[in-house]
Amino acid sequence: MVERVVNLGGLRDVFVEQLAGMFELVAVDDPRARDATAAVTTGGGGISSDQIAAMPRLKLVAGFGVGYDRVDIGAAKARGVVVTNTPGLTDICVADHAMALYLAVARRVAEGDRFVRAGKWPTARLGGLAHRASQRNFGIVGLGRIGMQIAKRAAAFDMPIGYHNRKPRGDVPYRYFDSVLELARWADVIVTATPGGGGTRHIVDARVLEALGPEGVVVNIARGSIIDEAALLAALKARTIAGAGLDVFVEEPKMDPGFHTLDNAVLTPHIAGSTAETWRDCEDMVLENLRRHFAGEKPLTPIPELA
Repeated sequence: MVERVVNLGGLRDVFVEQLAGMFELVAVDDPRARDATAAVTTGGGGISSDQIAAMPRLKLVAGFGVGYDRVDIGAAKARGVVVTNTPGLTDICVADHAMALYLAVARRVAEGDRFVRAGKWPTARLGGLAHRASQRNFGIVGLGRIGMQIAKRAAAFDMPIGYHNRKPRGDVPYRYFDSVLELARWADVIVTATPGGGGTRHIVDARVLEALGPEGVVVNIARGSIIDEAALLAALKARTIAGAGLDVFVEEPKMDPGFHTLDNAVLTPHIAGSTAETWRDCEDMVLENLRRHFAGEKPLTPIPELA
């Protein structure tokens, strides 16, 4: 018997083809979805309470990616639905991208590229000087798996490292700050690497940006909701901070068009964890969670709230 799996969307075509070759793969709006016990989604798509209610036999939501803030956890828990993600597999690539964004902003890489492509060099000069990228106070909001990988890379640039977590870690030599505001007062750079959700919404706000100061850089590779986007846009326009590197936004793929006109912001389309190697690893983990579900075994990577 071929098991039925609901595709909630967002997966790359080659993985959809692989799933279709192994399962009876149906769309979420297909009437057959009602009888499915497993569904596959992404961190960007998630699953709503209405979708959970429309699948009364659902027992597993196998998520691709680390984030699951768009999964209705309350509805899943009430129904006894297990939700899995693919933790740990994107850490290296996300950390690489965080540093790439920081370097691109600090050393004005994207701005310089546009300058050269516009034919302005050598007849004109790129105004002002960039700041040194190394040996700056480097603050990390969320020193989990990804935050630790970012810290390793920052250490290679001879940067003192500080961090803010809900509580200090006893296994790191880095300086702990009990608030994001205090971290910003010390740091030249802030990178957000904390989960999304109500507990972290706008923890980087206007006060934090003001504390970071006119030579400060902020990088977000976590979730758009972590930063007050309106406050960030205002700070970038007024140059009360030096710049920002952003891979995530509040309402993707939409964003305030004001960001498009800024030469002190580097923007990427939520691609920090998107490498061929990482995606293959994540897809393999999704398949393993599905295999275990249909074999009556415990899933490999249930999210902590529903473990």
